[in-house]
This record gives sequence, structure tokens and C-alpha cells, in this order.
Amino acid sequence: MCGRTGIMLSAVMRTRIAFARNLRRESTDAERALWRQLRGRRFQAVKFRRQAPIGRYIVDSVSFEIRLVLEIDGGHHARDPQKRKDIERDRWLRDEGFTVLRFWDTEVLQQMQNVLEVIYRAVPDERKPR
Repeated sequence: MCGRTGIMLSAVMRTRIAFARNLRRESTDAERALWRQLRGRRFQAVKFRRQAPIGRYIVDSVSFEIRLVLEIDGGHHARDPQKRKDIERDRWLRDEGFTVLRFWDTEVLQQMQNVLEVIYRAVPDERKPR
């Protein structure tokens, strides 16, 4: 059983959830900075979750209600084999109906307003204030 929901989870899913919780505790400066902007429906009243399992992946941030995934990448994402893994992961997420936005960690830390503008453009018009 899993907490409040009472749903039986497989050992694999329990392991992924525990790993995601650990990632939340050990988030990077860039992840924490972006989370401060997104948490508690602060951004366009959209609900985001951080370090959330989706399929076999754990994404940095996701809004399931608008199917938007946000990934914050450090320098190792620019090189193989991580670059190839990111391409495969993005393809799978898109096939599942998610829009995937990737930002460099330096971009988040140094150009937060630009990052938020890109995210804003990905929010469906019906969710934006008039």
C-alpha cells in the first residue's frame, strides 16, 4: 500500500518514488530557484510537481494538467552518452503527449525572466489571464 491512496504499488514503482524523493532533497541550485517560481500554483495558477516519475523516467518538473515537462540540465547533458539519452527520453515523453522544455542550469540562474517567458508561451491560452 502507498500512503494515503491505499493503492498497491509494485516494488519498481516504490523504488522510483523513493528515488524521486531523494532527488527532491538533493536538488540543484537551479532546480530550487525555478521551483520557487512554480510551487503552489504561483505560475499562471498551473500545478507543477517536481522530480516526478513518468513511465520509467523521473522528470525535474511537470504539470500533468497541461502536459508540460521542464528539464534543467547541467553541462554533462551536452555530451554523449547523456545527450543521446535525453533525446530518447524527450521522444518518449512527446509520444506520451507531453511538451518538453529544456533549460541550462546557468540559464535558470542568470536569466530567470527569459526562462519564465519561454514557459509562459508553452501554457495554453485558455490558462492565461485575460
